[in-house]
Amino acid sequence: MTSVSAVVLLCWLALATANLELVDQKENGFSMANFERLMDLRPLGTEFFRHFENISEADLELFEGRLPSQQDLVCLADITQLMQALTSGRLWALSMIDSWGTIPSGYLMGNRIDFGNYDQCIRLDKTITDGHSIQGKYCFLELPVAKWLGFDMEILKVTNMRTAVCLPSSCSAELMETFVGQLLQRLLGVSNANTKFSIDESSCRVAHSKSLDSLTIVTIVLLSVFASVMIICTAYDYLFFGDKTRPPHRLVSVFSARANSRSLFAMVDIESSPNVIHCLHGIRCMSLIWVIYSHEFIIALISPNINQLDALRWMQQAFSSFILYAPFSVDSFFFLSGLLVVMISMRLLDKTKGKINVPMMYLHRYLRLTPLLVVAILVYWKFLPHFADGPLYEQVRFADYSVCKRTWFWTLLYVQNYATKETCVTHTWYLAVDMQLYIISPILLLALYRWGKKAAGGILLLMLLLSSCLFATILIKNYKVLFKNGGMDQDMQRELYSQTHNHAAPWLVGLLFGYFLHLTRGKQFQMSRLIVWVGWLLCLALLFTSIFALYPYAKLLGPSPTVLAQAFYYTLTRIAWPLGLCWVVFACMQGHGGLANSFLSSPLWQPLSRLSYSAYIWHVFIMEVNHRRIRSYSHFTNYDMMLGFWATFGFTMLMSYTFFIVIEAPLAGLESLLLPTRKPNLKPSPQPVVATDAVEAAVEPEVQAEQTDLDVATTTTSKQSV
Repeated sequence: MTSVSAVVLLCWLALATANLELVDQKENGFSMANFERLMDLRPLGTEFFRHFENISEADLELFEGRLPSQQDLVCLADITQLMQALTSGRLWALSMIDSWGTIPSGYLMGNRIDFGNYDQCIRLDKTITDGHSIQGKYCFLELPVAKWLGFDMEILKVTNMRTAVCLPSSCSAELMETFVGQLLQRLLGVSNANTKFSIDESSCRVAHSKSLDSLTIVTIVLLSVFASVMIICTAYDYLFFGDKTRPPHRLVSVFSARANSRSLFAMVDIESSPNVIHCLHGIRCMSLIWVIYSHEFIIALISPNINQLDALRWMQQAFSSFILYAPFSVDSFFFLSGLLVVMISMRLLDKTKGKINVPMMYLHRYLRLTPLLVVAILVYWKFLPHFADGPLYEQVRFADYSVCKRTWFWTLLYVQNYATKETCVTHTWYLAVDMQLYIISPILLLALYRWGKKAAGGILLLMLLLSSCLFATILIKNYKVLFKNGGMDQDMQRELYSQTHNHAAPWLVGLLFGYFLHLTRGKQFQMSRLIVWVGWLLCLALLFTSIFALYPYAKLLGPSPTVLAQAFYYTLTRIAWPLGLCWVVFACMQGHGGLANSFLSSPLWQPLSRLSYSAYIWHVFIMEVNHRRIRSYSHFTNYDMMLGFWATFGFTMLMSYTFFIVIEAPLAGLESLLLPTRKPNLKPSPQPVVATDAVEAAVEPEVQAEQTDLDVATTTTSKQSV
């Protein structure tokens, strides 16, 4: 689930920590004289005024021999106006200088950014004449301070200090470099010709009215129409059917927030449905929470922290393994997907004597998943700039959503993980993988129905072949998947992580386990206490080995595993993790789950389970808004990250519920009305059902309506969940 930029940064942090520890053993290259020179940059804004206070529009020598453009002349005139206003003590001019950054406190602790005052700068708008005004332009000045002052500390050498500057918006970044370069030459005796400093135009921000383009307006109108229909139907339902036993018209119920909320928060009593695998709710929800929690940590690590070195050392703690190896939560989702696909479909195949309407199966699934995905693409692409704005808007982020203009259709075709490197809404790669696995599922399901255990053996062989392919890819291309060895760059992540054949193993394990449960449905296994304890010990060994196997190599100055060892780890854990989950599900079904079953089977998980698809889609949007708008550095600790997680989780649930009752549930209801399913004219099966709506709601985010997708005919049980 980790974005490419986050993984790359984590690798850089690890390398920087190694260099830092070397310096801890041999401190040199520092002197009070050099440190005092660094402190000369503290009052950078006031030094800028002192250096240029006598500037005039005649000072064309500032352009270093080149012919100034019209914009350069306007900038020079505005700087002249600024200096005159500063001399006379005008508030607007003082505010511009006051908004400058300085040398960040705790620079030697890794804090390398000073934000100044972002809002104070970009809100400046001083009218000079009827046709001209001076507006603030906020930019970051990058200073390779360690190289200038001879600090022998690798973490400072490989990262530039960044401090905010504020000048009139008529000044280009190139011209701002010219002004600042003269100042730095006077203060530190350095020039841009010898030691590069820079002001990148991409780091600059100005206040501008964010106009709404036609697609944004269409999106607003579309959401407003759905919200209005929901409000009208809810009011009608509440006013005319509030206390009546007769239900409202089905079309009213489809859009009624009252009806959809009742369905959402309805809880199935565990004791009243003994044949339901209730623990799947907990597994699904815990995996979702793990995804959100790890994403919150990842984006916090790439955000500016005043104690960045503590954040680096955190990566060597045992607890960090839960974050660095959180992608196992994705394997949990694929395991659940394969499990429920085969359990539900095999029951339907038994009832329909091996018949599956594959086109209708695909159509049901596409119509269930795509509407919310379409809305998500529009909201991420068009609404994010209106909800988030800050000095690091383009730097602290999961993805660049402007690429949706070019690649949105690949996402709606669910092939973005192969078709393009510019993925629109990056975390939807998971939807593509699971959709592609779902597309091939009828072949495997029919094989299991017709050839039984022989087909299961063939599926097992397929899983081993795909795992061998992944293993060989790592060895042949000498990929190093350990973070301190460089981690995954963008191409490596696409080849090893986001493509479907690399995640087929946990899905196929779930498929085979689901087939085993289908063959043994209704059967109670007699197991001694010793066997139960051995089963749980093996299960925990598989799960915790997957998470902590590489922890002995977390010491950045210690030994690293060979590429062969990393290949074995990366390949085998894709099988070990779902195998551990197999025992969890089996033990809970057989009454040997104990405390784990009580926790995972709690009815409190059921509403969150039904919201999980929407929550998975929207949690990144909440994180993007929270972190793109930051205006100051934060303090990195596990407790602070927990506070950030609960804030993100809370707003994610609110947003997920809103889109569930406005978009997801109404369109799912319309789909069931427009494409009604036919009940097979068959006698009820004497076998107890393995799953009901409670289980089917426990499938991973995009397989929520799988039971109706698998065939035109559905059982009474599956119809209840629709």
